[in-house]
Amino acid sequence: MLDSMLFHLMMIGLLGIISQWISWRFRLPAIVIMSVAGLIAGPVLGLINPEEDFEQLFKPVVSIAVAIILYEGSLNLNLQEIKGLKQPIIRIITLGALLAWIFGSLAARYVAGLSWAAALVIGGLFVVTGPTVILPLLRQAKLKQRTSAILKWEGIIVDPLGALLAVFAFEIIKVFTHSEFHLTALFIFFAASLFAVLLGWALGKGIGLMVEKGAIPEFLKAPFVFVLVIACFTISDELMHETGLLAVTAMGMTMANMPIPSIKDMRHFKENVSILLISSIFIMLTASLSLDVLVQIFEWHILLFVALMLFVVRPLSIWISTIGTDLTAKERGLVGWIAPRGIVALTVSGYFADSLLRAGYEDARIVTSLTLALVFATVCAHGFSISWLAKRWKLAVDSQPGVLVVGSNDFTVGLAVALNEANVPVLIVDESWRRLQKARAAGLSFYHGEILSEQAEYEMDRTPYEYMIAATDDDAYNALVCNTFVPEMGRNNLFQLSADTDRQLASGDYSHAIGGSILFSEEATWAELNKKLKQHYIFRKTELTARYSYEQYVKERARETILLLILKPDGKVLFYVKDNSPKGEEGDIIVSLSPPAREGRKKQQKS
Repeated sequence: MLDSMLFHLMMIGLLGIISQWISWRFRLPAIVIMSVAGLIAGPVLGLINPEEDFEQLFKPVVSIAVAIILYEGSLNLNLQEIKGLKQPIIRIITLGALLAWIFGSLAARYVAGLSWAAALVIGGLFVVTGPTVILPLLRQAKLKQRTSAILKWEGIIVDPLGALLAVFAFEIIKVFTHSEFHLTALFIFFAASLFAVLLGWALGKGIGLMVEKGAIPEFLKAPFVFVLVIACFTISDELMHETGLLAVTAMGMTMANMPIPSIKDMRHFKENVSILLISSIFIMLTASLSLDVLVQIFEWHILLFVALMLFVVRPLSIWISTIGTDLTAKERGLVGWIAPRGIVALTVSGYFADSLLRAGYEDARIVTSLTLALVFATVCAHGFSISWLAKRWKLAVDSQPGVLVVGSNDFTVGLAVALNEANVPVLIVDESWRRLQKARAAGLSFYHGEILSEQAEYEMDRTPYEYMIAATDDDAYNALVCNTFVPEMGRNNLFQLSADTDRQLASGDYSHAIGGSILFSEEATWAELNKKLKQHYIFRKTELTARYSYEQYVKERARETILLLILKPDGKVLFYVKDNSPKGEEGDIIVSLSPPAREGRKKQQKS
């Protein structure tokens, strides 16, 4: 039995991570890949059935995982992010959620054929979207900041609210249909919800203050918060089912809006854990379904219900709730289309299906099939369409990967101009308005501020930029900038310009682990590159063809030429770095810093 459980745990983790890798490698929606993998491994091939394998541990493990995922998402809900967007977000999570509940309940009653009791519960539950499905889609689609912020905030805030709406509907049903229940049950529900918010706020505030005062050692911060998130969820959920989700959301939001120095480290740790949990839980939930449930989702009334939820209920509720806001028609259209359901809908629907059946509502037997149909339809439809639709409506950033340059000087301005001429987006960041003068004169995009500040995190949209170059005259600062952005951009996409040759050579033993990759060659330091520009060196772009190969280019180029980067036809940028030079191919463009032509040199010497 132990070996069998270990095997199933290994299978779940392996399938989840492989699904994530396939999604990244082939640019496919991760949720779709994970759902298909779980269905194949579970009901189709019968390799695993987590609900049977883990027995009584299954539901608690899933519940705790959902709580951690929701907390991790709410850690990103800093109010500074939604300046100018408060009105549409508030309208969507209040009026929009209410309209979606009403319209969804009507569809469940008159199309899916559920009783009013089951329809009201399911209508409330299907309001949820959630970070488990929204955040992976936002990473995939690279939406512009406004639309991305609206979908993220709605997904995280409405996740617990949707579950609470379902609980509220169920409590009302019990009051009006069972003589042993009375209005005090509703009072208990509201009191438990208020307690959950207060508990989450108190724990978030307490942890934040302890971290600020150094009362928690660095090595204990992550496990300390981890355990308290579980405690926050469990205490609330024991008092009233589903209020635990509200508690952890309040806890995360409270901490996100406190000046906690190590909040970024917490986010990165929780994000890594969250990705692993999302991968595993999706596999567990879909692998636990039966073939009967899969067959049932193809019944005509279930398919019609799903179509109404996709094409009528969601768009109509968003369109009405955002009337009078400053959202454009395309923004309203995209938000009205994107509403994938995920883990919370799957887990909570099982609880309500059992509760409704125990209460005598036999029609609740199709609730699981109804939920699975909606989850799978929305993750497929929205997962495959969000990137295409966002690009078509110009709500996504340019697909061409951009370069974010930290430090404004002669060399970085010249490099940025060369990249811009090749249609590569470039943003130059510097805290000195004087140093930015040349970037402004060249018509380049720039940000005036400190890249490491919290203010820059919310004012500057980094979505279009896949690569970062730290190119100031301070080696330590360059390394610090690169290290800070490793979790967000990946070490392979971070580069730094060496300011000091001696320091660069001395740090050879550990430079691969600290900071970014050292650009260009050992001699190409910050001082040397800027010196060459004063000697009238130019940025030259050379296209490789069938008649002019890379080998011929390397053989013929002058010794003084410094190879900088290769622009691939698909827009990818390959930088020349110390000890690792890329090789050009036909169709590539090589950007180099080259000495002026001989005629130009003679004129300079005469003058």
